[in-house]
Amino acid sequence: MISNQESLNLSPFMSLYDIVVSKDNMLRRINELVDFSFILEELKTKYCLDNGRNAISPIRMFKYLLLKSIYDLSDVDVVERSKYDMSFKYFLDMAPEDPVIDPSSLTKFRKLRLKDVGLLDMLIGKTVEIALEKEIIKSKSIIVDATHTKARYNQKSPKEFLQEKSKNLRKAAYQVDESIKEKFPSKTTSDEVNEELDYCRQVITVMETEPQIAEIPVVKEKLNVLKEVIEDYTEQLSYSNDPDARVGHKAADSSFFGFKTHIAMSDERIITAAMVTTGEKSDGKYLKDLVEKSKKSGMTIDRIIGDTAYSEKDNIQFAKTEEFQLVSKLNPLITQGGRAKEDKFEFNKDAGMYVCKAGHMAIRKARTGKKNQGENQKDTYYFDSNKCRVCPFRDGCYKEGAKSKTYSVSIKSTEHKEQETFQNSEEFKEHARSRYKIEAKNSELKHRHGYETASSSGLFGMEIQGATAIFAVNLKRILKLLNEKE
Repeated sequence: MISNQESLNLSPFMSLYDIVVSKDNMLRRINELVDFSFILEELKTKYCLDNGRNAISPIRMFKYLLLKSIYDLSDVDVVERSKYDMSFKYFLDMAPEDPVIDPSSLTKFRKLRLKDVGLLDMLIGKTVEIALEKEIIKSKSIIVDATHTKARYNQKSPKEFLQEKSKNLRKAAYQVDESIKEKFPSKTTSDEVNEELDYCRQVITVMETEPQIAEIPVVKEKLNVLKEVIEDYTEQLSYSNDPDARVGHKAADSSFFGFKTHIAMSDERIITAAMVTTGEKSDGKYLKDLVEKSKKSGMTIDRIIGDTAYSEKDNIQFAKTEEFQLVSKLNPLITQGGRAKEDKFEFNKDAGMYVCKAGHMAIRKARTGKKNQGENQKDTYYFDSNKCRVCPFRDGCYKEGAKSKTYSVSIKSTEHKEQETFQNSEEFKEHARSRYKIEAKNSELKHRHGYETASSSGLFGMEIQGATAIFAVNLKRILKLLNEKE
């Protein structure tokens, strides 16, 4: 039950915050900038309003998640820090003497309260609303790109994954006190996952009997990760091959296993829209959605800036219909117009190769046809026939017994003359220089807010992580721009 959530805190110790949490403290400024009551309004249907025990305020629970993202902490560590960090307690609207939540409450909050809320769009919309209200966003340009996030659970066997996490913990402990080696149990020799789980639990037990080592931050971090992995397994979550993660390609010879976040950002570096997808999805296919979401957030758009992934035919036509400039360089391999089996083969601009429906990338390409002799040239892409033979989508795609599988695309460079003329202009080149801003934003998400690796399994977990991380970076950017205005 939720009720009386906005009651005044009458603790005699509240004045401590005026002493220890400075006026320019980031968390204090976020509290002053954002009216978090919108969280309560959005989530109240997820609670019983008239019976049962009083629940912890959904605003406070959401703020715990926001602190996790701002400071890149685990569930256990954000709760632990909230015990003694007065700026955290102030941000959480707690009295200095109030107890903190149990870390397991955060897992339940994510699963039970945030499902089907549309948190990503809601939080981005709120920050854009604040930025427009404060007259921070003045441009009518948005920059688009996609960034990848590796799945928390790699493509390893369950045993290998558990072994890796327990090994990380033992190595951290050895750096503090090498003699602890003698206290750890013998490693398992079988392939049984349950035996590896028992071993990991025994390692945790040993560490908990050595608090002088376990409480050292570098050790404690690895200990908390191992505990969360075991908890995930116990709750029957995906512990190795994430059910939603997919293989995506950043280049012809490199790939990742995980997710993509497709992002639109204003010229002032405020993210105006985002979509989280599985890793194999093509960047360019989401331009229309990003534009529509940005407009819904309140943006006026007269220019889109992106890399070659966004210059495909449908996007050029969409730009003409919506009357905005598309500052995206043509690539003849993407923008040749109509082609056969468009739903089965997508072009990966980083690798310069086509990827089939199963996620397999072509291994080489060759150009056929004679140039300037009235014949359309073609690029022919060759796939690994060994993979095609066992592919679940081989029916209608691969001919049994064939020694090769190819996919050919006609090159029709004349279909995009207007866009080609535009991309050779000085105006195009000037606007294209702004694209570095979104690459810097992607780097900030990854290296300061834990977006390099997913914090949980599944697409839903990735959406929650994306929502809180983007909300955090937008609020930080708004505060910085407000500082510059003062």
